[in-house]
Amino acid sequence: MSTSHDQRRAFLRAGTTLSAVGLALLAGRPALAQGMKGDAAKDVDILNIALGLEHEAINAYQLGAGSGLLQKPVLDVAVQFQGHHKAHRDALAATIRKLGGQPVAEKKLDEYAKDLKADTLKNQADVLSLATRLELGATNAYISVIPAMGDRELAKVAARLAADEAMHFTVLTGALGRPLPANALSFGA
Repeated sequence: MSTSHDQRRAFLRAGTTLSAVGLALLAGRPALAQGMKGDAAKDVDILNIALGLEHEAINAYQLGAGSGLLQKPVLDVAVQFQGHHKAHRDALAATIRKLGGQPVAEKKLDEYAKDLKADTLKNQADVLSLATRLELGATNAYISVIPAMGDRELAKVAARLAADEAMHFTVLTGALGRPLPANALSFGA
């Protein structure tokens, strides 16, 4: 896929069909996955889309941290959020391997810089705006898979991922001095 926007759309379309097996493994519940039916190849494809988005987020935060544009308290938060995305990445990659797949490789930082138009980042607000946009997309992507889950524990995993992303979005929105969404039920729509 050529852009993160295309990846998010693909995840939103494909995510609703992630099998119970794939979700059980992502949840760290291999015993729950036993005896379930699922399409491992399809699950690997879907999880690799999500993994690609996590790679992008990790590198976006790396670009922001290395830009010299972030003030100390904001830089600390960016590094913390990057750590969250690394944990998401590790969980997704482990699940892909358990399903017999190969995790999608991370691109070089320069490629992410080009894709994210890092050369247009001129100040802290520009960096935070980029991160906010990516976090909102990730929130919506993870929320989109929840309705497909028949098991509460599996739905909980997707909800926890979405909650992390929504927290990131909220903190970044506040750091930008922007108002939070005015309407209720504003995520996942």
